[in-house]
Amino acid sequence: MEAIGIDEIKKSYPDEWILLGNPEMDEFKQEILSGVVLYHSPDKREVAYLGRTLIKEYKKTASFFNRVTPRKKTHMIASLFYPAVL
Repeated sequence: MEAIGIDEIKKSYPDEWILLGNPEMDEFKQEILSGVVLYHSPDKREVAYLGRTLIKEYKKTASFFNRVTPRKKTHMIASLFYPAVL
């Protein structure tokens, strides 16, 4: 799978939770720039539960909710996850 830019991701999955593999980040602004869409759904628990098996192949992952307001503005809440090293 190929990485997709954040603008295309936001356009494709409005009002859904999105799980990304290997997200590219703007470290200064703490924003996601792109990533591989692993799973998406309006249900956060579904993304967390079904995404567990998908994240094993990636060094880091991120999940966020893509809320689209009536004025067409997008807000993101993102979380980065790094697998535990044992």
